[in-house]
Amino acid sequence: MAKLINLHSFKNFFQSSSTGGTILIICVIVSMIIANSGAGPGFEALLARQLGGDIAGIHLRYPVLLWINDGLMAIFFLLVGLEIKREMIEGELSSIKKASLPILAAVGGVMAPALIYFAFNAGTETAGGWGIPMATDIAFAIAIISMLGKRVPSSLKIFLSALAIVDDLMAILVIAIFYSTDIHFTYILYAFGIFTFLLLLNKLKVKNLAAYLIPGLFIWYFIHHSGVHATIAGVLTAFAIPTTPDATESPLEKLEHMLVTPVNFIIMPLFALANTNIQFEPGMLQGLTTVLGLGIIAGLVIGKPLGIALFSWIAVRLGIGKMPKHATWMHIIGVGMLGGIGFTMSIFIALLSFSGNQLILSEAKFSILTASVISGIIGYFWLYRIEKRKKKTELVYKKNKPGNAI
Repeated sequence: MAKLINLHSFKNFFQSSSTGGTILIICVIVSMIIANSGAGPGFEALLARQLGGDIAGIHLRYPVLLWINDGLMAIFFLLVGLEIKREMIEGELSSIKKASLPILAAVGGVMAPALIYFAFNAGTETAGGWGIPMATDIAFAIAIISMLGKRVPSSLKIFLSALAIVDDLMAILVIAIFYSTDIHFTYILYAFGIFTFLLLLNKLKVKNLAAYLIPGLFIWYFIHHSGVHATIAGVLTAFAIPTTPDATESPLEKLEHMLVTPVNFIIMPLFALANTNIQFEPGMLQGLTTVLGLGIIAGLVIGKPLGIALFSWIAVRLGIGKMPKHATWMHIIGVGMLGGIGFTMSIFIALLSFSGNQLILSEAKFSILTASVISGIIGYFWLYRIEKRKKKTELVYKKNKPGNAI
């Protein structure tokens, strides 16, 4: 009997929506402990180790870190793309009004942080890092909101997912245009040629998943070699996979169900371990009060919720967008706070901006980490308090409802 209870508890633990987020946060802590211990150099050497080889003349030998960030994370983006497409066809993003809100919110969430950063850093040697606070780390933001479970409307998670993916796609475009020095448009054309072929398969009602996933590997290869971040390949492949507007299980939903567990319990934890191994160095704490540190922290902590909430309000006010189901403006502000979790993409842009200056790069990394932790904590408790206050109000209403008096 005890064994059955333990198995039931174990199953419930892994099916819980908050478990993935908990594991992710544990991995972040473990990664930072490793980075600041004697095991740090060995861990860095492991991430730099080359894996793979040449297959049929195609070069597939890369460092472990690249396989995680460009390879495994493309699978994560594939899952996110599947979720977004499903919601666009049959869910919360199925109308122009619903879909336009996260898109416009993402635009505000990109513009406001960049402007705030530039206001602090204009005319300085760190002015070129204006793209650092633009991006939301979709993996961590969704992990935090998932930890809240049913305390937030499910439509809010979809809104955050859509916002974050548009946000990241805009950040990728910014990297491609302003931070990339070697873009190969021939490879981009190859990738979009295959994507067009996948759209044709969709039109012809081909339902075999292999017919989409195998060409999707080639999309990944060409985008990776184009100089643009390879994770966009996951999104393109997801958008080509067919689905249905009714309850019938489609190829898209079948693949989505297959990917949820490995993404939540393997890919995202590995991603966290590999990318948050930030080593604390002298000067990091003081760096928080420099124009660089203040620009990053203010951009992420203040600029993100300000831009997201303001552009959402304008969109709804003008009748362009429609609020997520059961969500309030307090929820939108809370999502904006979670949008301030920068982490990976922010650190990536910092590397591109300050690769020649290790001290500035260290200050930027620590500022990103600080801002992301602040945004995650205040966003979580802000959304948690909304539900708690709502339940308290409902309880008071029931007690004071006419007919309940003794």
